[in-house]
Amino acid sequence: MNADRLRGERNVGRRLGQLGGWLAFAVVAALAFIFLFPLFWMISTSLKTSAQVNQIPTVWWPPHPTWHNYPDALSQFPFWRYAWNTIQITIPVTIGTTLSSAVVAYGFARVRWPGRTIIFYLVLATLMIPTWTTLVPLYILFNGMGWVNTYKPLIVPSFFGDAFSIFLLRQFFLRLPWELDEAARVDGASQLRIFIQIVAPLSRPALSVVALFAFINTWTDFFNPLIYLSNPDTYTLQLGLYNFFSQHLVDWPGLMAASIVVVAPIAVLFFLTQRTFIEGMTFTGMKG
Repeated sequence: MNADRLRGERNVGRRLGQLGGWLAFAVVAALAFIFLFPLFWMISTSLKTSAQVNQIPTVWWPPHPTWHNYPDALSQFPFWRYAWNTIQITIPVTIGTTLSSAVVAYGFARVRWPGRTIIFYLVLATLMIPTWTTLVPLYILFNGMGWVNTYKPLIVPSFFGDAFSIFLLRQFFLRLPWELDEAARVDGASQLRIFIQIVAPLSRPALSVVALFAFINTWTDFFNPLIYLSNPDTYTLQLGLYNFFSQHLVDWPGLMAASIVVVAPIAVLFFLTQRTFIEGMTFTGMKG
């Protein structure tokens, strides 16, 4: 009897586990649908004619996709010029944010000095300062330096660290064994050598996450280029897309086609680096 009862309890537990798995799958599938539906609608609209956009009943997917919307949109939207402008900003910002944040985070995590915890909390506190608070003072500063309508206000600040990136890297650096540093010091290694030859190679997943965040944030940034750039020849992709929207307000298929072209590099980059991204986020713990 006891054996039958144990067997029955195991079967019930197995069924409950399977039910829980199916419920979890249903929740994840529902959330995935919610997040992917706007992308589907953008792709669908980019392949419609102007008449199909407002047609009732709704055309969820055009029976005959209008592929020429893409070359038509790119002929009116100087994608390559804006893409080159964006790359000129994105690559230096990605490098600057990653390097400067890594150096600062190493100082907070692996170098013992008085007051480092308090200063680290002050750095984190800057995350709570609204952008609008520093907008006018920064604009006055950069305008006085003659940097307005150049890429310098968009690039130079990234070489002074980013609070969120510093936090992520510090948490990762704290997880690395201290024995590595001690062994290196016994061999006469300096802090710089320990950082370059030991800590940085072991922190590639976390550094990749920071670089990916910096790249995506800069590629999709609209506000800062809008403030500091006024010459159309220096526009980034986001400003160029906004300019295209203002000129082609009714051409929704063309606008969606241009938007897909702008978003595509980010989507491709994420899919190519998603394993490293997930690994970096997984191992970036919350250790204090």
